[in-house]
Amino acid sequence: MSTVIEQAVEARLIASAPRMPTIPATLSYDARDPYAVRMAFPAPATLEGVDVSWTFARELLAAGVERAAGEGDVRVRPYGYDRTVLEFHASEGTAVVHVRTGELHRFLQRAAALVPDGCEHLHLDMDGDLAELLRDAC
Repeated sequence: MSTVIEQAVEARLIASAPRMPTIPATLSYDARDPYAVRMAFPAPATLEGVDVSWTFARELLAAGVERAAGEGDVRVRPYGYDRTVLEFHASEGTAVVHVRTGELHRFLQRAAALVPDGCEHLHLDMDGDLAELLRDAC
């Protein structure tokens, strides 16, 4: 059984222009980093023209599809009947995207099938991580 899941999602970039272009994005979850999810955007969809990936808490995404969540660089909130807004704040500016809530629910269900909510700690390799830190300290 794979320890990584990836799911393509259709995101709508919210900009000052009235047209909302659709951009591809990829959500990913790795059981070896059980508390985190990643959302990646390809170079053509970014201001810098390079691939951009944001890592944030799976718990934040799960909470944000139900109610406004997040106070830092990533914020998530429901929008209307079938959309969820994800805001990504950086020193260069803020990116705001809409994603279908159903796609996020499917992704979260797949992640929960891999690592059930509340069992993340069972998938951490504390000994291996500590050994790696100590190895670098010598």
